[in-house]
Amino acid sequence: MRWLLLLFLTCCMSISSNAQCATYKLTSSGDTLNCTDVGGNKRGKWKIHVDPLRGNPGYEEEGVFVDNRKEGVWRRYNLMGDLVAIQNYKWGNLDGISQYFTVAGLEREESWRAMNPLNPYDTFLVEDINDENKYTEVILPNDGKSLKHGRWTWYRPGSTGIIKTEMWSLNKLVVPKEKEDEKKDAAKNKDSIKVVKPKEVQQYEKKNSNKKAVKVRDGRTG
Repeated sequence: MRWLLLLFLTCCMSISSNAQCATYKLTSSGDTLNCTDVGGNKRGKWKIHVDPLRGNPGYEEEGVFVDNRKEGVWRRYNLMGDLVAIQNYKWGNLDGISQYFTVAGLEREESWRAMNPLNPYDTFLVEDINDENKYTEVILPNDGKSLKHGRWTWYRPGSTGIIKTEMWSLNKLVVPKEKEDEKKDAAKNKDSIKVVKPKEVQQYEKKNSNKKAVKVRDGRTG
């Protein structure tokens, strides 16, 4: 009797869930996919197929929609079934770490920060990369897009060796303090370069310093 009751409750839950969908698909195991409610909003688990177009490769991706926006972890595969991306979403925009793959393995990692679409402005506490105990409050207008925020890393194909890294803070590329110091030192050294003039040149310039124009014979004719 207990298993019959459990089966009955499961069927009721499935029927109730499907009743909220204007259109949907059922998997072989009875799970609901690609639900669109009566308002036309995507909700629940989705599996999307995109055909190749104008040289762009086709792909399939799967994840969850909440109120017509992607939410949580989404996985993308090429049409051969190979994993090409794992992306994290919040409010329909990229948020957190996204990873991209080739047949050789992990190619790069990106870090994003989503903004709440309900707010015209958003406030962030940004950590100073040179001082982990120092934070700055930043207020930004919301343009509905994700911001590059955090470490971006490119990997050598087929290994965990790193080709390059970048640090981003709210869509601005961060220059490490060491490199800033190097630039300042280079500029300072450039300004401090002292030009040593021969004694003859110094005497010549001193002799003619009060003259408006000095014509120097350089061997040219005419």
